[in-house]
Amino acid sequence: MPYFIIDCSKQIVEKKLPENIMQKVYDAAEWTKLFQPEKIKVRINPFQYYNTRNTNNNFIHVFANIMEGRNSVQKANLSKQIIAELKAMFPKVPSISINIGDFDKATYCNREMY
Repeated sequence: MPYFIIDCSKQIVEKKLPENIMQKVYDAAEWTKLFQPEKIKVRINPFQYYNTRNTNNNFIHVFANIMEGRNSVQKANLSKQIIAELKAMFPKVPSISINIGDFDKATYCNREMY
């Protein structure tokens, strides 16, 4: 934990290697010192078919799923750090965004816990 899922237009991964994009998100998350580095997970989903505001403009959206317990300031700093890195990497992409959701400790379960 945490999980960062990057949804993006297919052209994004044609401009930069997926590994490099994921590494930027990983590095930004690690920089915040909110997570143990070995726990950070990043995935990317490039979409061939999409509609953003009735256009086919390129986009990047990061879904961050973290364990509850971080405050709003910490989550805002995480969001800003990731967006800053992606904006620097893709200065011409018109839509770059993130949202952060909290896992509920009481209901979260994974293979190692069961």
